[in-house]
Parts: sequence; structure tokens; C-alpha cells
Amino acid sequence: MSLQLSVAQASAIGPRGQNQDALRVVTPVAELAASKGYLCAIADGVSQCADGGLAARSTLQALALDYYATPQTWGVAQALERLLLAQNRWLQANGGGQPLLTTLSALVFRGQRFTLAHVGDCRVYRWLNGELQRITEDHVWEQPGMQHVLKRALGLDQHLVLDFLDGELREGECFLLLSDGVWATLGDHSISAILREQPDLDVAVNTLVNAAHLAASQDNASALLVRIDRLGAATLGDALVQLQQWPLPPPLKAGQRFEGWQVESLLAHSRQSLLYRVRDAQQQPWLLKTLPLNHDDDSDAGQALLSEEWFLRRVAGRAFPEVHAASGRQHLYYVMREYPGQTLAQRVLQQGPLPLAQWQSIAERLLRAIGMLHRRQILHRDIKPENLLLGDDGELRVLDFGLAYCPGLSEDRAHLLPGTPSFIAPEAFGGERPAPQQDLYSVGVTLYYLLTGHYPYGEIEAFQRPRFAHPVSASRYRPDLPDWLPLSLERAVAAQPAQRYETAEEWLLVLEQADRRELSVRPRPLLEREPLKVWQTLAAVSLLINLVLLFWFLHH
Repeated sequence: MSLQLSVAQASAIGPRGQNQDALRVVTPVAELAASKGYLCAIADGVSQCADGGLAARSTLQALALDYYATPQTWGVAQALERLLLAQNRWLQANGGGQPLLTTLSALVFRGQRFTLAHVGDCRVYRWLNGELQRITEDHVWEQPGMQHVLKRALGLDQHLVLDFLDGELREGECFLLLSDGVWATLGDHSISAILREQPDLDVAVNTLVNAAHLAASQDNASALLVRIDRLGAATLGDALVQLQQWPLPPPLKAGQRFEGWQVESLLAHSRQSLLYRVRDAQQQPWLLKTLPLNHDDDSDAGQALLSEEWFLRRVAGRAFPEVHAASGRQHLYYVMREYPGQTLAQRVLQQGPLPLAQWQSIAERLLRAIGMLHRRQILHRDIKPENLLLGDDGELRVLDFGLAYCPGLSEDRAHLLPGTPSFIAPEAFGGERPAPQQDLYSVGVTLYYLLTGHYPYGEIEAFQRPRFAHPVSASRYRPDLPDWLPLSLERAVAAQPAQRYETAEEWLLVLEQADRRELSVRPRPLLEREPLKVWQTLAAVSLLINLVLLFWFLHH
């Protein structure tokens, strides 16, 4: 189910020499509409500056183009703020010595919520059931005679301060965006009367603009009206808002039915999570993940669980667990498909380090999966053999997104060091913010361990403050490796991030260009395969030669 809007807009120059108002409505393709939403904005250029019309138009142009290019995992407010801060710098730098100033009110409609970014004296109203509610503040001076002098606007100050508002959409309501050429002349009472008398959106906006000029408005007049025809599917932001409304499930027992699921057993119980095996109505196996009851009032843990579910939905594919829609749930949990198989940690424990050909196949699949995460601005932060499942169907799947991170959505608590110590990058111990190179370091340690059964810097215990010098070459444990492979791993686990691979794709290219025949058929020297037999043979040959020489001397 997708969000559906109806939009109408109108703008008139009035008695001014040029129209310095600007309106923008962006209706993106369906995928972007679901992830980034619909953008509607109004800007009113300040006439006392170098070119108010240019300031207004360029701001809406930059916003419309750049907003949809931001990572899909950025929050709406974060994306808007970053882009508008950059636009603020551009306006200050391109006025030719004079200010380029504009006001702005921008609305993003996504799923079941809206986000408003506002600066200046345009106004945004909500209209439902005959009631008009203003949801913006006019950033003007309140002293007599200065009510039209802006104290905040794009391009006015080096440090831009924006107002943000996030709220829940209501089906059938309207959002009205007006320049001050309309609202300052008509007033809220007349605006309400026009909206009440003109249910057609196009007629309503044209009536508002014409009425403002008929009432002697001396400014440009612009109006943009948006009606919410149908709500869309909930996004992560929606889920987090509803978090306080969702209780944790009660303790579940084998044979119990819970919200349509047949509970089979409790598979895992830790301080942080509970994992149940359940079956759906078709008797397909799934895993239900929730929190222990002692986290009932822990909003951070609840948000982390919902974030984990959202991350898995964002990276749907063969390399990640499938997440069930679970649309009718009334408790805090999510459900993912159960896959038979064993983790790579179990595989190494039972059978030892991986054969080279299998190792290469797993390395390439893992790097493709991590590259997919990073392209979506998601960092896993807990890559290790225990979180890599080699399924009975032959697929390699990346598990456990409980520590995953993306800018603008995840917030770190400074005293926490997420992950397993032996797989944590050196700079993370020093408090550096999460970065793709830290994930690639964890991939490097993981692949090193799968190949050798050891760690490049030795095993690191919890609460240990490790020192990183130079990693032990993998060839010490596997003399059969081709020369390029230990060097590739050393680069992956370099102590300095700048010395590592920049992206998963860069490392993947190195692996794909390697001579696979070296990995699969290169024989190990006899001395490496059977050292005892070689030395025994050499000793026997040496003894025989000495006996022959002794016999020769005795008879000559």
C-alpha cells in the first residue's frame, strides 16, 4: 500500500516587477516515494537582496535534485538539514558582495508521517474537518514596525537554524503552504472560509491567490495545497513512534499460539534477546526475536530491535535472512525465516580451516554482501564466523544485525564498544566513529581465521586494550597459499584504515582476478606434506652412503 496525494499550486506576480516566490512539488518513482517520500516546498525570495528570485528558485532546485540523491537510510530531517546547510553556504558565497536571501518551508510526506523543515515567514497550515491549524512560526522581529523584518532566513547568517516538525498523517487532511503575500493580507479567518467554500484543490489555491491581490496585497502571492488521499505503509520512523504502544510478548511456551504463530521452542535466551522457533499457518519454520521482559521500559533496546528488522528489510536478498511482514502484530518482536545449516565458526571447529577453493567462494560472496550493505549506508559492526551461516541450500547468509549502524538513524553511546574484540578494528578501540573500513577489517580477520584457524594479531580478550603492530602472515600457518593471498589479507587487516581496501568492491576485484588454479590445484611440496618420512628417508640414504664409504676405505 502506497501513500497517495493530490496537489494543487498557484502563484501570481501582483503589483511587483517580478515574481520572487517559488513552488516545487516532486513526485518520484515508486521506490523513491516509499523510501524518500514526496517533497512539496515553497520559498519566498527577499526583495531587498541581490536577487531574491534566484535565491528562492535555486534553493528549491537544489533541494529537489539533491534530496533524492541522499542515502536512503538517512533520516528525512537529517537529509534536509545537511542539504539546506550547504545551500545556505552557497547563497552566502554567490551574492556578489550582497546577500542572497530566501525563506523556505519544505514538507516531506512518507508512509504515514510528515517531516517539516522551516525558516522565515512562509506559513504551513493543517486543514481537517473545518479546522485550520498553523504549524510554523514566523521568524520575524516582534518590535513595532519590524514585523516584516526577518531574523532567520537562508543566506542571512553563517549558522543556519531550521525548525523541524515530525508528525503523523491523517487520511483526508490537507496541508496548506502560503507565502506572506497571501496570509498577511487575508488572515486565518478568510483562509478558512475559502477552504471551506472551495473543496476543489485547484479552485481553492487560485481563489486564495486572487483574493490576496483583490484585498490589496502588494507582494507576490503563492499557495500550495496537498491532500492526503490514502496513507502509505509504515516506515521505521512510524514504527519507532509506535514503540511505546507495543508491549513485549509474554513468556511463550511450546505448543502455544501467539498472534497467529505456533510456538515450538525457545532456541536462545540472553540478557539482550529471546529467540523462539515458531511455525506459520502453512507449517513453515520461522524465528521470532524479541526482548526479555526486563527490557519492558528500555526504549533504546526496543528501538534497536525495530532498527534491526528495518535493516533486514532494506537489504532483502539471498545473502540475508528473509523478514516476515507480520502486519497484524500487537507486540514488540519481529520474525525472520529459519535456514538449516551451520555457521562458519561451527564449520571450522568441526573440520578445521577451509580448503582454498571453498574459502575463495565464501570470501567473494561475503564481500558482495558487505558491499551491498555499504551502498545502502549500513554498517554491520559484528562480522565474524559466528554470524555467517552456510545454509544447506549452499547460500552464505549474514546474520545478526543487532549492532548495525547507519548515519542519521543510529545513535552510539560513547562508552560502548560494539562487536567481538578480536574482530574490532584498531581505531574503534580509540573511539573513532563507525566507518566502512571497520567492517572491512572485520571481514579481513574473519577470512584470515577461516583460512588459518588463528587471528592476525592474536586473540583479544574483552576489556583488553590491545596493541597492533604488524599482523602475522597467513603463510606461517598455511605454507600452501599463493604469494598474493597473504599480502591481500595483510592489507585488509592493516592497523591504519588508510592502508586497507577502500571498498568491498576493490577487494573483491583482487580476488576475482586471482589465478583460481593456484588456489585449487597447486600441490604442496612433499617436505610440507610428509616431513617425517622425508627426513627418515634422507637419514637412511645418508647412513647407507656412510657404510659404503667405510667399506671402501677398509678394503683399500
